[in-house]
Amino acid sequence: MRMAGRFGAAFAVAEFRAIWAAGGLSMVGDQLARVALVVLVYGNTHSAALTGLTFALTLVPSFVGGVFLSGLADRLPRRRVMLTADLLRAAMIVPVAIPGMPFPVLCVLVAGVSLLNAPFRAAEGALYADVLPQKDFLAGMAVRNITNQSAQVLGFAGGGLLLAVIGPYWALTLDALSFLVSAVLLRVGVQARPAALNPAHRATPGGFSLLRNDPGLRALLLIGWLTGVFIVYEGLAGPYNDQLGGTTATLGLLLAADPVGSVIGAFVFGRFVPGTAQARGLALMCVAAGVPLLLCLLHPGLIASAALFVVAGAFGTATYMQTTASIVRGVHDSRRAQVLGLAYAGMMAAQGLSPFVGGVVADRVGAADAVGWFGLIGLLVAVPVAVAWRRATTSRPDIWLPAPESGADTRRS
Repeated sequence: MRMAGRFGAAFAVAEFRAIWAAGGLSMVGDQLARVALVVLVYGNTHSAALTGLTFALTLVPSFVGGVFLSGLADRLPRRRVMLTADLLRAAMIVPVAIPGMPFPVLCVLVAGVSLLNAPFRAAEGALYADVLPQKDFLAGMAVRNITNQSAQVLGFAGGGLLLAVIGPYWALTLDALSFLVSAVLLRVGVQARPAALNPAHRATPGGFSLLRNDPGLRALLLIGWLTGVFIVYEGLAGPYNDQLGGTTATLGLLLAADPVGSVIGAFVFGRFVPGTAQARGLALMCVAAGVPLLLCLLHPGLIASAALFVVAGAFGTATYMQTTASIVRGVHDSRRAQVLGLAYAGMMAAQGLSPFVGGVVADRVGAADAVGWFGLIGLLVAVPVAVAWRRATTSRPDIWLPAPESGADTRRS
């Protein structure tokens, strides 16, 4: 089967459609909730600091959850983990949607919702590998990434319009409803499976032990995390636009560049580029995601900058998709969700820290130069990581490289 037909093959699997719909619905609800919380907290407190704290609480606990809770999706049935996360998140969002909630309690509940995002996403990624044949997994990841990026744009852009009509409390109620509908889709559309980590696999090394002992896996996760560092330009879009004399319209172009590039990258690489070529060229794709940032040292115009960010977003998304596919390929099923959770946690940390550090640098050298320096430093880090990945794929091709397009499933289980 040609890669071009794989999207249809993924959607032909009923369980994939259920997981995809549940994950996409949760993502739309998450983005809508972030907009609603910003409006709600700022409207009640008129404090930029407390508003920023609230927004951070929708992201930072996901890192903690990825490190400490993602292993639940190996030790427990994965559908159950997703169902439980959905129901608990709905239960915690409902009180937030009630007017008069004390701010400290709101913070705890919002952090709890964010904490549970990580095991949900880890179980989701591992469950995709359970329901899709190996030859269709990369296409499934492409569909997932296209959906997630579209959900972010829809949630942020459409969320503002929706809030103007129904207000933040009803928007949060819709977020809780999205979790409940997601749970129904999973309960009805996905069959129950036993936990991946059964008693016979208790001696299998955990995710952290695998990272210590497997240089290929370390290189793989570092490549994925670098893509999170490279999107520093998204967090610096405002000062970047101001430095180069932009307008509100050009700011919108800069903010839209990464999601647009991500959709293009997921579509093109997921549909037309064979998985073997992507696995072999993974480090090169990571480097290609960083080169456009380096060119920002030349202070290109805003339209050119937006084009560069589209390219960076396309290669960054393709890199992270293949990182996920390689984890699924090379990590035993009994530890797969935990490693996927660590990859997710590192990505969240990189996405959160890079704009902060980039902002500090931008205050000294300007936003364009800060983005360029991030690209240069990222590329310097990428070189030894690329060498390590090359060694891993050369010494252990049976683990890290997919088999030729024969239809055989060679994942470790």
